[in-house]
Amino acid sequence: MISCEFEDGNKASLRHVTVDTVVIKDGKVLLVKRNKKLVEGGKWCLVGGYMERDETITEAAAREAQEESGWKVKNITLLRINDAPHRPAEDRQNVAMVFFCEADEKVGDADWESDEQRWFELDNLPSEDQIAFDHHDNIRLYQKYLKEKFPLPAID
Repeated sequence: MISCEFEDGNKASLRHVTVDTVVIKDGKVLLVKRNKKLVEGGKWCLVGGYMERDETITEAAAREAQEESGWKVKNITLLRINDAPHRPAEDRQNVAMVFFCEADEKVGDADWESDEQRWFELDNLPSEDQIAFDHHDNIRLYQKYLKEKFPLPAID
């Protein structure tokens, strides 16, 4: 977890860049169940997390996908930039870069942040209240993109 604050001690004004990734394989989306020690623990979510120093957003998306699922990914495409100031379950205003990509090769196991991972049909997802943060909205936007092919990225 990143821990930082402005010089005046104000943590409420912090913004962090995060990546969330809609990983697709055979028409299904990969969701991971968040470890109970994390915010929104026990809920399903997209793979993702904080961007690290000295990496690009696409490198962060690929790294987080592999760390949280064990899958290498390819064809990473920016779907959405979400800078909504009142995102659910956030203790700060994270600015999320939301991607979609294809699962390429399983190369390892998931890290401690996810307790389970499962492939879901896009039309048979867990209920919205079982999906962490606003990740349900991201999946729905991806579904809309598949049908309408609107210009990317979508910016909120």
